Amino acid sequence: MSEVVIIGGGLAGLSAAVNLADANYHITLLESRPRLGGRASSFEDAATGELIDNCQHVIMGCCTNFRHLLRTTALEHLLRPEPELYFVEPPESSRQHPPRITTFGASSLPAPLHLAAAFRRLSYLTWRQKLALARGLSTLARSQPDTSDRRSFADWLREQRQPVDVIERFWNVVLVSALSESVDRITISAARKVVVDGFLAHRDAWEMWLPTVPLDELYSNGLAKWLTERGIAIRLKTGAEQLIESEGRIIAVELRDGTQLPTDDVILAVPHQRVLSLLPESLRANSDLTKISQLESAPIASVHLWFDRAIMPLPHAVLVGRLSQWVFSKNSHGNTDNTSHAYQVVISAAREVAVRSTNDVIAEVVAELRTIWPEAASAELRHARVIMEHAAVFSPRPGSDELRPPQQSPIPNLQLAGDWTQTGWPATMEGAVRSGFLAADNVRQRGGLARRGLCPDLPTSRLARWLLT
Repeated sequence: MSEVVIIGGGLAGLSAAVNLADANYHITLLESRPRLGGRASSFEDAATGELIDNCQHVIMGCCTNFRHLLRTTALEHLLRPEPELYFVEPPESSRQHPPRITTFGASSLPAPLHLAAAFRRLSYLTWRQKLALARGLSTLARSQPDTSDRRSFADWLREQRQPVDVIERFWNVVLVSALSESVDRITISAARKVVVDGFLAHRDAWEMWLPTVPLDELYSNGLAKWLTERGIAIRLKTGAEQLIESEGRIIAVELRDGTQLPTDDVILAVPHQRVLSLLPESLRANSDLTKISQLESAPIASVHLWFDRAIMPLPHAVLVGRLSQWVFSKNSHGNTDNTSHAYQVVISAAREVAVRSTNDVIAEVVAELRTIWPEAASAELRHARVIMEHAAVFSPRPGSDELRPPQQSPIPNLQLAGDWTQTGWPATMEGAVRSGFLAADNVRQRGGLARRGLCPDLPTSRLARWLLT
């Protein structure tokens, strides 16, 4: 039986393991941390004893391969659909207290008209601004994706004469949340992927799904159990030191304790910052792979708050024009302490937050919540903490696609996996899952097995094809 070693227990590595679970391989999955999930993981907060996620993870309807992963492993029931989004108008637009909240949801019309009424309801945009937004959406949808275009999306927005308020109150809100970067550091093709594939092409693509349990229960428990039941060996707290090469192939993985695991195939599914240090000497000077070191990272901050009462009647909200970008109620995660109510505020592209004191960030976030919901103004903050992921995702900067390698490395039995590889997607959970499936398919093909392939994208509606091409 052939030996396959998967290095990395994040979504890319887990997806590769799921793909190979029914094949005749002996699979060992190595994870240096004490839990699976990589950046999509949880840990216990010492003050409350609760499992909290390092960052809120959101799945959209267009994430077909991520959804397939959860269906395959019988975990899709741990997601709940959110058929509506709630946009809180920016402070400068509010003529009343509390500020207005716009419900954003789809009508019964086919795509791309299904969200037309929702866009019209955005109370903080004028009719002139909405018309400019409609022109921008139409022009972007009709453009052809070009990953070699070195213009930033901010350049494109200026060329399209998008008003400053539309950029700040729509484009920034949507794209920073989806790509964790500001529009001046985003490629046009990445922006188009989010807006067209995520909102316009199919009526279900924009729908948001949220985990109903901490991410640790989803991956370290549910997915790990599914894998071990199928004979896959999962070794936590086991870090890889380097790959051992002989005669043009990887023959073993050397662990940090000096032991070596012989192997026939390796899937290297670690963050891009770690790849070069693990490669054998012959690959560290490979020009296609050394480009990985030029990929830049973007930070994401999560502010976890515990109040003595519920502070908002919504499951989540999008906060426009504030430091806080999203707020999620976490009380569905099984908090049994009825005297404490947990919330998570997410701040993407969080470079400003990274250089500020924790107390200052918490104070500003809490102040923002108290200006929106009267319940928050009278609630007692019992506990708070900030989690900063300094290298949460790679930045989809102009030229970044040229730095992303394919899953097949120059060594035949070494595959690369991670959202930073060539997936056709920006840095998302969907991209990570796709990379794992593609890397595992390369292993299957080497072993004479049929490739499984990726799940197809949601089909573009007939009306969308006619209107947007």
